[in-house]
Amino acid sequence: MSTRNIGVAIAVPAPYGAQLQAWREQLGDPTAHAIPAHITLLPPTRVAEDDVPKIDDHLREAAAGEHRFPIVLRGTGTFRPISPVVFVQVALGIADCQRLELRIRTGPLNRELRFPYHPHVTIAHDLPDEVLDRAFGALSGYHVEFEVRGFSLYEHGSDGVWRPQREYQFG
Repeated sequence: MSTRNIGVAIAVPAPYGAQLQAWREQLGDPTAHAIPAHITLLPPTRVAEDDVPKIDDHLREAAAGEHRFPIVLRGTGTFRPISPVVFVQVALGIADCQRLELRIRTGPLNRELRFPYHPHVTIAHDLPDEVLDRAFGALSGYHVEFEVRGFSLYEHGSDGVWRPQREYQFG
């Protein structure tokens, strides 16, 4: 059976997404080029190729039942010592992201999570502690606002790059 590795996320729009990508690259994160700046709604999930049309229908329905909402990204946080990650925090829009994540992670995308859902934008992952500390401090004053109008389905390519496959606009 043929499978695909997919994820669902809110893309951080221009110019902010590119700014956060540049920070990731500057910090030496080897995955910076492969992972666009985003807020995860469904983490990497292996699905059967035959389920893709059903998943597409499910995501269209999930988006149709949603409305635009504001996001404020402000300051930094970390999952250390559990996981070597530093991120920019979602300061406004948390409840909207949680509601959307729960709606998406049903039906054909129903799955258990390893950790409780926590919306964020990763800026450093699996790097030495001193680099994680530098990321935490360097972006502690970060602050941007944007409106979320939908989300995207991403697919993990054989080259290791996550690429958007389809956008789903809110109803």
